[in-house]
Amino acid sequence: MSDDLLIVENLKKHFPIKRGIFSKTVGAVYAVDGISFSIPRGSTLSLVGESGSGKTTAGRSLLRLVEPTSGTITFDGINVCQLDRKDLRALRKRVQIIFQDPFGSLNPRMTVYSVLAEAMKAHGLGDRNSRRARCFELLELVGLPPEAADRYPHEFSGGQRQRIGIARALAVEPDLIVADEPVSALDVSVQAQILNLLKDLQERLGLTYLFIGHDLSVIRHISTTVAVMYLGRIVEIAPVEQLFNNPIHPYTKALLSAVPKNDPERNLQRTVLTGDVPSPIEPPSGCHFHPRCPDAVPDCALVGANLVEYSKGHHVACNRYVPGDTGERTPTQGTGIATNQ
Repeated sequence: MSDDLLIVENLKKHFPIKRGIFSKTVGAVYAVDGISFSIPRGSTLSLVGESGSGKTTAGRSLLRLVEPTSGTITFDGINVCQLDRKDLRALRKRVQIIFQDPFGSLNPRMTVYSVLAEAMKAHGLGDRNSRRARCFELLELVGLPPEAADRYPHEFSGGQRQRIGIARALAVEPDLIVADEPVSALDVSVQAQILNLLKDLQERLGLTYLFIGHDLSVIRHISTTVAVMYLGRIVEIAPVEQLFNNPIHPYTKALLSAVPKNDPERNLQRTVLTGDVPSPIEPPSGCHFHPRCPDAVPDCALVGANLVEYSKGHHVACNRYVPGDTGERTPTQGTGIATNQ
């Protein structure tokens, strides 16, 4: 049995743009443009990047909440892209999602018990009595009192509502949880509580996480491995401490330089990117980052960079690096790197 619970290969999601009375396709939004990664069992891979980088679309594509345009998604040996409706429903018992908005994702007309029992009923788990008992177990597991079962979502704080969302995801005993920015709408103190809860649940239940976020302090706390996305592509992927201590890609360096430091006496050298994020409808040629990159070489506008291994477990997609070469290229050197798929 493979150590990787999830393997994603060259995943693409392009949203067609239609115009006119005949809805003619005139273009596409390249939301996810050929990403590949794997997640070992019991670990956490985080997708991080600016708004519009495609990380949420990538997460939802894994569950086929949006249908991928192409690529392969393999979950525990199962090709997710080839599943019919019945088999896909069975798969979703093993793969659940925690949404960003802890209020909008809960039905305001349903009690907490009804919210949790609905997931179990949908997958034919238990009878009414066993579901009620399981509801109390889940509430205890996420740190809520038993009496919360008969209350409605509006009676809870944001952090408590997110605990309910986590309990709902756990109701069907999944193996993989996609956490789509689960703490971004919460106060900082509450964020820490939810993150600690997620880590504790991972240790107790052996869960595997795909964590989506943009707050790098949160990402560092929760992650085993971090993948940095820019305009639909992964530009760098590495173990968490390796990426934070030795970032390679200019975009990763710029993201990390923007993180506030807790030492006011330290002289900070920030990388300020010029220009705006290009449109995913008409992404730049070659490397998508080259119009804003302070280290761009001439080939960057012509040749797309694939992920290559810079050091063990550390991959980067940059024309300044080539396979088997751990040194940076100077702006006058060519590359010869193959284009992205």
